[in-house]
Amino acid sequence: MTTFGATVLWTRTEGTAFTDNKYSRAHVWQFDGGAEVPASSSPHIVRVPFSAPENVDPEEAYVASISSCHMLFFLAGAAKKGFVIDEYRDAAEGELAKNDRGKLYVRRVTLKPHVIYAGAAPDRETEEHMHHDAHEECFIANSVLTHIEVEPV
Repeated sequence: MTTFGATVLWTRTEGTAFTDNKYSRAHVWQFDGGAEVPASSSPHIVRVPFSAPENVDPEEAYVASISSCHMLFFLAGAAKKGFVIDEYRDAAEGELAKNDRGKLYVRRVTLKPHVIYAGAAPDRETEEHMHHDAHEECFIANSVLTHIEVEPV
């Protein structure tokens, strides 16, 4: 079995009472290999200045991880089929909604991949099939209840 990890580090700013709920939600995600990502709550959930809108929030990271996983499997599938890709760009979007218990959750993630090929490109049907295969193989997509749509551009 393969395991994955990350360290999430938050430190209270000196002079912050904390119990008044007026503390910064800015924190850092640390990954193996040394990458550090500034993170925060979403300013849509916790207002500025208690959120850092320039940082990545968990909802954005969730959408990005689904998109990234899909892309990696799509690239692998394209290479196997002999298609050369120059660029893959996905303007993915996530949508929050309330579930039947009234709790917010990421109801839908829509991937909007735009692929630029070098040389011959697959026809629309083949490309859609390649996206379907990538979705079926994506570890993240296979791990979540969120409805994920793929709408190639």
